[in-house]
Amino acid sequence: MPVVDSDTLGRARAGDERAFRELTDPHRRELHTHCYRMLGSVTDADDLLQETLLAAWQGLAGFQQRSSVRTWLYRIATRRCLNAIRDRARRVPTAPVAPFSTPEPSQRTDVPWLQPYPDVLLAEVPDAAPGPATLQVSSETIELAFITALQQLPPQQVAALLLRDVLGFSTAEAADVLGTGATAVKAALQRARAGLREHKQPRVRADPAAEQTLAQQFTRAYVAGDIELLLELLSDDAWLAMPPATHRYHGRDAVGGFWRSGMAWRGDRRLHLLPAGRANGDPAFGSYLTEPGDTAAALTGMHVLTIDGDRIAAVTSFHTPQLARHFGLAPSVELSRSDRGGVIHVGMVAKSDAQHTTGGEGTGHPG
Repeated sequence: MPVVDSDTLGRARAGDERAFRELTDPHRRELHTHCYRMLGSVTDADDLLQETLLAAWQGLAGFQQRSSVRTWLYRIATRRCLNAIRDRARRVPTAPVAPFSTPEPSQRTDVPWLQPYPDVLLAEVPDAAPGPATLQVSSETIELAFITALQQLPPQQVAALLLRDVLGFSTAEAADVLGTGATAVKAALQRARAGLREHKQPRVRADPAAEQTLAQQFTRAYVAGDIELLLELLSDDAWLAMPPATHRYHGRDAVGGFWRSGMAWRGDRRLHLLPAGRANGDPAFGSYLTEPGDTAAALTGMHVLTIDGDRIAAVTSFHTPQLARHFGLAPSVELSRSDRGGVIHVGMVAKSDAQHTTGGEGTGHPG
């Protein structure tokens, strides 16, 4: 167990904010990612990280150094997340209403709060040393499919799985974090692993060059409204999801039906896709819309492409304006003459200098 510097701890307990940051800053990024995995929402993770740090600041006097600062912080964060999940009903976001008639979905999701996670936030998150039954932290445990699968499991099982298989905590440490016994942790972990196998399908990641080519083909076809080419890029059992809307479309026919409805509504409007880095390890794009005669495009949402081998296995479209600040997307962008003709995002210049921590409002148009 890492030894806590007694001088730093003493100064923090005396109200020295700099000393408190020395204790907690090394763990902020990984705590944020942990909260995201627990909750499935980056905006909720923002809130829970702040709650965790506030509780730690207020509870320093009770930290008795029987565990590391890291374990102590994870205890606070995990329990706060479990409390937040119990209050989930009051936090379910309102879905935007599509401006066109949508086909009947293949199914409706019960995870409307799902949001993407910017890869830039993962740069400073350390990998736990994986044991024989653990998952690979850097890729699989941040994928949208993994996060979605976690949201299908009981919260205690999620916590046990993350603490043991992702973070590398011992059974005793996980039991301490959860305030339960080792037997309960082992039982929850066993059920969580079985549930995860049921809800998450294996995936073959494309090599970077093939992924880039497929993403470029998608953006060109999407901007041009070329439904047939879009469908050729999909796997046979591809999914289209649009959190916080609950609609999910499964398979080329169902996805194509939704896209055709959206393209018919588009008419003379233009769509533009602006690269937004990577989300959950996958290519991400900001979606912008212009009405006829407009010289600027308004942000309507984001698309994240899940690529499996040489096909797109899922397109997840997010219509949550608060996400813009996490991906450096401006609320509107000026268009060059070529962009006004519908050409994909070349020459687009942001009206505001949106960075990772700043953003704006979106219109919430699905599609």
